Parts: sequence; structure tokens; C-alpha cells
Amino acid sequence: MHWRWRGFCCDSGENLINDKKTIAVIGSGTMGNGIAHVAALSGYLVFLVDIKKEFLDKAANTISANLLKQLDKGLISKSQKKDALNSINMTTNITDIANADLVIEAVPENADIKNEIFSNLDDVCGSATIFASNTSSISIAKLASKTNRPDKVIGMHFMNPVPIMKLVEVVIGPETSSLTKNIIFDIAKEMSKIPIECNDYPGFVSNRILMPMINEGILCLEQGVATKESIDQIMTLGMAHPMGPLRLADLIGLDICLDIMNVLFDGFEDEKYKPSELLENMVKKGNLGRKSGKGFYNY
Repeated sequence: MHWRWRGFCCDSGENLINDKKTIAVIGSGTMGNGIAHVAALSGYLVFLVDIKKEFLDKAANTISANLLKQLDKGLISKSQKKDALNSINMTTNITDIANADLVIEAVPENADIKNEIFSNLDDVCGSATIFASNTSSISIAKLASKTNRPDKVIGMHFMNPVPIMKLVEVVIGPETSSLTKNIIFDIAKEMSKIPIECNDYPGFVSNRILMPMINEGILCLEQGVATKESIDQIMTLGMAHPMGPLRLADLIGLDICLDIMNVLFDGFEDEKYKPSELLENMVKKGNLGRKSGKGFYNY
């Protein structure tokens, strides 16, 4: 099979890029700035979009610091670091990405926010632009329904931290075209990631398995089965997990864990996906994990 897409030219099993293409990332938080980082390092022109300059300034500092860490470890050269930083454009104006070849949405896991963004993007971007979502649980079909290009809408779920983790969970919506899938697979590989395909179900594969496990760990704490330290140590020492479920929840963000559990609960209408009361209460109190300074542990 041979296909072309605005400068990408690929034969099946090959991956060739003719010139520097543009990737826009919507949302400059942990996932968004990580995606921008790896896209820029991979030779793409990047636009990072957010609603406030202060968010973008924070993202710029994070990207610069993470590139410096890679330089210090000998993973990249000084010229690669310089070129990556020069390739990233920060903007609060979504119309600046009108000519993007690919837009990757990476805003918080809130369906209403994502739906509005996809609807707006459809008006801003050209008809050939592919829209990908970094959603970790929300229906690709529902996001695609907000556009007039459902064949060009796909899930591109990166893992945290993006510069380190190899997996990209590629979520195929019911109307996603084979061409779109092939393009996204090639782009992921250009970013030195390993794309793995799954279909569009609540939580996909990663979070349909991971989040109920985390929720069960929280239930163990809530019911007094064991202390937080014991729960985490049992899973790290006994199950060879690199991090226990409660520390992992703090890393991910308890608000994100709750959002995903609610998507699973609403999507499957099954009590086994009901979020724990302790998780709900901690989020209400603003104890969200590392990003707030306090979750199950203090930071």
C-alpha cells in the first residue's frame, strides 16, 4: 500500500517524512508539555496551546528542564536540545494552529471540555487535519461526533511521563479510517514510541484494568484492611509492581482517577466500577496527590 498525506509518504512497513510537518498540542499540562517535548525532539514543528500565558510559561520551563536532564544523561546532544526548543511555539490563540497537520488534544479528562475543543477545532483547521485525543477513557466516537471528519479522529493515549514511557495506546473509533490509523502509527514510531491498537470502549485497555486496581487499593485503605504503606508494599514486593496503587494514584492525580472511574461506571453501568467514597472525598477536599502537595502521602 502506498499513500501520501501533506508531506508524509509511506509504504507499508516503511516510514518516511519528506519535510518538517506541524503538530499542535492543546493543553500544556503534564501530558501536553510531554507530548510537545517528544514531538519537537522528533523533528516536528510544534504549537503548544493553552488558555493562559502563565500555563505556557510553566510548560516551557518544564520542557527545558526535562531536555536538560536528557542532555546530562547523554540521551540527546546540545544541538538536539537547541533544535527542539526552537521548534516549539507557545500560543493562547487557537487560530494559530489552522494549518496544523495533526492536532493532539491533551486537556483535563472532562468530556464537556473535550467536546467543545473538538467542535472548535473543526471550524479552525483545514479539512485534511487529523484530530487525536490523549484521553485516557472518554469515547472517541463521541468526540468524533462533534466534528465533520469522524474518519480523521483517533485516540492517541500517551503514558506518563511522556518522554520516558514507550507506549502509545492508539484507540480506533468506529469511523476512524485505516489511513488515519496508519498515519498515527507512523507518527508514534517517529517519536520513538510503540503504538498498540485497541478499540473504542470505556477506559480502553490500560485504564479499564489499571483504575479498578487502584480503586480497590483505595477501598482496602477505606475499609481498614491495611495501612497505605502496607498496601503499596504488598503490591511492589509481592506483585513486582514498580509503584504501589496509592502512590501511583498520587502520581496520576486523584481527580483524574476519579474522572476515569466515573467514565467506567457510567459506561458499563456496573457496580464494580463505582468509585470509592474515600477517593471522592479526597478530591472534594482538594487532596489530589503530588500536584496539590498532598494525597495519600505528603509531598
